[in-house]
Amino acid sequence: MKIVPIEEAVSVIASGHRVFIQTAVSAPQQLIAAMTARANELRAVEVVHLHTEGPAPYVDAAYIQSFHTNALFVGANVRAAVAEGEADYIPVFLSEVPALFRQGILPLDVALVNVSPPDRHGFCSLGVSVDVARAAVETARYVVAQINPRVPRSHGDGAVHVDQITLAVEVDEPLVEIPRPRLTPVEVAIGRYCAGLVEDGATLQMGIGAIPDAVLAALTSHRDLGVHTEMFSDGLISLVKQGVITGSKKIKHPGKIVSSFAMGTQALYDFIDDNPQVAMLDVAYVNDTAVIRRNPRVTAINSAIEVDVTGQVVADSIGTRMYSGVGGQMDFIRGASLSRGGKPIIALPSTTRRGESRIVPFLKQGAGVVTTRAHVHYVVTEYGVANLYGKNLRQRTKALLHIAHPDHRESLERAAFERFQTLDG
Repeated sequence: MKIVPIEEAVSVIASGHRVFIQTAVSAPQQLIAAMTARANELRAVEVVHLHTEGPAPYVDAAYIQSFHTNALFVGANVRAAVAEGEADYIPVFLSEVPALFRQGILPLDVALVNVSPPDRHGFCSLGVSVDVARAAVETARYVVAQINPRVPRSHGDGAVHVDQITLAVEVDEPLVEIPRPRLTPVEVAIGRYCAGLVEDGATLQMGIGAIPDAVLAALTSHRDLGVHTEMFSDGLISLVKQGVITGSKKIKHPGKIVSSFAMGTQALYDFIDDNPQVAMLDVAYVNDTAVIRRNPRVTAINSAIEVDVTGQVVADSIGTRMYSGVGGQMDFIRGASLSRGGKPIIALPSTTRRGESRIVPFLKQGAGVVTTRAHVHYVVTEYGVANLYGKNLRQRTKALLHIAHPDHRESLERAAFERFQTLDG
């Protein structure tokens, strides 16, 4: 590993290169800024990444000749560029992204990463973003790293030896913090209904945001819960300290919190730092349904933008407008379904902020189905739980009407009668 000025570090990026940027709060902000500062010298650089936090200056329309983003997940910082045709989106299961790199489908020229200082054995850590970064570091022709003392040293697959790093810059840059949301009464109600489906000894998968936090807040009386999840946030910490999360019933990695990336507050990053209870692993493994299903009573709680009355789940788009991505929802919906006693759950408020129903007779034109009607089991709103598994289309519709917002039930019922003639059967 050679420590160099930042301008020299990004000089390995050449026109026509494909450049990977590390995920979420681990996006190396100073390297990103230095790369973008070279816009006048570069042409047709392809930038690939999952969701990243912080600025994404390379998607600015002024740099359209220099950089083109192929997002593997559409975060807020590139959403407008994708909508305006100035960036693109690659739909792919999160579990399969490492294979795009390893199999040379998307061969990488440069990987930009944010790592801890090396230990006495010469190993740095990818910290709170191992996910697809592990595969990127293994396969990129050049690995350019921020050596950053703010990056936690995580246990698991995140070790990167200094010999794997082509060039490095020394920075002292805090990881982006994601504050914990304030829970609304709707979110609290959804959390309680979801928690009611969680059995003692279950293995949890959930993401970040108000609904996952609300679920976790409602689990304080549970026992021996485990965690095997693509990502996690601060809500888990109190349950670990209270002895609710022990992992003692898990078959795979008993006693450990298994994840591939994390995002939250500094308290979360401190919790992960040198904590042998937390294993940050390659997402190709974490999200493998063959691995997920081995654990007992996997309870996967995922969100949606809208659900139609037959159970089709839209989670990545609002009509034709891309909002996020396929991510790991299907990996865990299927993995939970295959787990003995598992429960795949889709949780969402019954209405949008504008009062429109999220349970709809027909999906918006152009909307993408992430979880199919054949995969869905439980749908939860603040009005209750609908178990759709094993039910026909009319039975599903009837169940979903009961958890729709009361203001929309009559119109949904009219649409259902037009489609099915009757809800009996």
